[in-house]
Amino acid sequence: MTAALALGAAYLVGAVPIGYLVGRAFGIGDIRGHGSGNIGATNVLRTAGRGPAFLTLVGDIAKGWSAVAVGAVVAGGDPAVTALSAVAAVIGNCWSIFLGFRGGKGVATGFGALLHLVPLATLPAAFVWLAVTIVSRYVSLASLVAAACVPMAALLLARYPSAYVAAAAAVAAIVVGRHHANIARLLAGSERRLGSRTA
Repeated sequence: MTAALALGAAYLVGAVPIGYLVGRAFGIGDIRGHGSGNIGATNVLRTAGRGPAFLTLVGDIAKGWSAVAVGAVVAGGDPAVTALSAVAAVIGNCWSIFLGFRGGKGVATGFGALLHLVPLATLPAAFVWLAVTIVSRYVSLASLVAAACVPMAALLLARYPSAYVAAAAAVAAIVVGRHHANIARLLAGSERRLGSRTA
């Protein structure tokens, strides 16, 4: 019962649609009706500008971190439940109960969740994301590469429980799965670059 409560709490925190709320607050209405239709920081940037995008990014990272913290507290620090709380947070972001079980792609929320869970594996991935974004200007590619880096780094560091490594792999798998359309566009050479006005 305690585990269910912890995971439910983590899911609900992760399900808070930050980009949607930011869009409403800045007067652009439902962000899902603009650009790519995604509620993440990249679409907010293209639709509303840097300020709202920054708030969305920070908010999503914070809710991912907080979701794991809440799950850990409710579960009394149980490692397995704490690890699953990270996955629950990302599931909440991607399939939010507040948006009819639709949502984002889990990148920033996953980063926040794994920053709490496996910080030494997550921080280097942030630099990988930044480097790939700067060089390629493909946010989706950067997100995919960074997501894959976290479980590999967590495994190589050999300092985290196996449940944490498995959770990092599960989060990465969700992020990759949510980017299936982006992967197809990357392979076709039609993916939109950051700063581009055309698709």
